[in-house]
Amino acid sequence: MGSAILEIGRYVFEIYYWLILISIFGSWFPQFQKSKLGAWVYRLVEPYLGFFRRFIPPLGPIDFSPIIALFAFRYLRGFALEGLRQSLNVLGV
Repeated sequence: MGSAILEIGRYVFEIYYWLILISIFGSWFPQFQKSKLGAWVYRLVEPYLGFFRRFIPPLGPIDFSPIIALFAFRYLRGFALEGLRQSLNVLGV
């Protein structure tokens, strides 16, 4: 059961990672941003990306904050999944 919980955690992080990528590439297309799918993705991802935009200002027309956010997300994913794995081991699940 513990491995199933860990696998679900991996899937959740992987899906969110892809949503971040979709949001980044979708920002290049105004039609996507105005679509229902684009609005849905934006609502899910913007709280995370907005955190980085507060601290990393764009350099002219180029916004580097999503790139930093993706790197940070990979680190956070690793820490969270390792913590979950260790917690499941401690619980004996």
